[in-house]
Amino acid sequence: MNKRKILRNFIIILILVLICFGYFRYYYVFATGTKAGQLNTFQYKGILFKTYEGNIIQSGFRANIQSNEFDFSVTNQHVADILLRSSGRDVELHYKRYFGSLPWRGMQTYIVDSVYEVRGVTGETIIKPK
Repeated sequence: MNKRKILRNFIIILILVLICFGYFRYYYVFATGTKAGQLNTFQYKGILFKTYEGNIIQSGFRANIQSNEFDFSVTNQHVADILLRSSGRDVELHYKRYFGSLPWRGMQTYIVDSVYEVRGVTGETIIKPK
């Protein structure tokens, strides 16, 4: 009887530890912030789970020594529609960062949840937040 009780308690503790690990790995927001740069690519892709994936090139040193790229995923359809129309333009994005990625949420750990601003080639503002 005592061994069964120990085994049952061990299994319960193991399940609780796995649930906590899964939550912190895939659902806990590790960081939030903004990134700005030129929207290089934005596409709807995937084999089993179709997700929106994008890439911006951040401005910085112009010596072409290193390219600062920011890869991200988008889950919100409204944000995806804005970015699909904004290729090649300067954008300012708000993101949430998770420790791990989920296939139905996107391939990246950075998830863009809103677009602050989209500027055209000449610098005029096309979309501003409400």
